Amino acid sequence: MLLVDDEPALTNLVQMALNYEGWDIEVAHNGEQAAQKFRDVEPDLLVLDIMLPDTDGLQILKQIRENDRYTPTLFLTARDSVMDRVQGLTAGADDYLTKPFSLEELVARLRGLLRRANAMTDPSEETLKVGDLVLSGPSREVTRGGERITLTSTEFELLRYMMRNARRAVTRAEILDRVWNYNFGGRSSIVDLYISYLRRKIDDGRKPMIQTVRGVGYMLRPPEEQ
Repeated sequence: MLLVDDEPALTNLVQMALNYEGWDIEVAHNGEQAAQKFRDVEPDLLVLDIMLPDTDGLQILKQIRENDRYTPTLFLTARDSVMDRVQGLTAGADDYLTKPFSLEELVARLRGLLRRANAMTDPSEETLKVGDLVLSGPSREVTRGGERITLTSTEFELLRYMMRNARRAVTRAEILDRVWNYNFGGRSSIVDLYISYLRRKIDDGRKPMIQTVRGVGYMLRPPEEQ
């Protein structure tokens, strides 16, 4: 794993904690070091601070996404506005964690990222169809009305879970447990953020399929059944 942050005290603490968990960690403290180490190490995971002294973490990830087939990425950031989080997800991040954070939550998030990334190579023959929305397990492709929709691994797993439970209201706690695999009461706000981002891709310019069920959570169903 490659950890990129300009605070030595933070990187030392995270590196020590993750080493204890059995992770191999490389550290970079600026964008130039990050780019070089990414090429040298080819990490399984990338943990990236947005605010770096010589560049913007969003730009680093953009460059990586343009040249790299896929590396699961989590943003560590002091920014906690919805716009900043959506910006990070738009740049290609799979998850985010705001400072200050607990090491327990960081480890859980990283394990979830690895699990979802490994699922991308799962040769499952499952193909799901809800209305004109089709998700193919073998090819990891999603289409709506024949138009291809590009999703990150986290978005794909969230959509797959909702399609498996189409026409049923699922709670935020269920989604956290099944998609993020959080077992310590992780913040449900991350579910709301990913639902809003998924809506931008699935429902934008079309009749909406993802419905909010007040007091419960969310439901996915064809527009004609609403």
